[in-house]
Amino acid sequence: MTIQTPTPFPASRRIPEQVSFDRRELGTILGLYGRMVAAGEWRDYGISALRDCAVFSVFRRTAERPMYRIEKHPRLRLKQGQYSVIGMDGQILKRGHDLKTVLRVLERKLIRVVE
Repeated sequence: MTIQTPTPFPASRRIPEQVSFDRRELGTILGLYGRMVAAGEWRDYGISALRDCAVFSVFRRTAERPMYRIEKHPRLRLKQGQYSVIGMDGQILKRGHDLKTVLRVLERKLIRVVE
């Protein structure tokens, strides 16, 4: 009788149940959100934690479509960058690896000429 060692199961890639923003990312996003609310630009937000991405949607009014969507796609972290800002029409405004750099496209809305 020959004794064989058990064959281990192949290493399965653990697929997360849902993707979400961590505390640091959410702090950065909510910091920008607070400044834009104080400026009167934004009024409401929504957060979605989906299986393949996390979405922070920004609204001018609650009943409208989102003005901007800040999305996190972990699968793109080695390629184009996992963070992106998408406009109301679906156009990608900025994409990258660093969240603060990507959010600068929205901070430009705060800069105004004072006379």
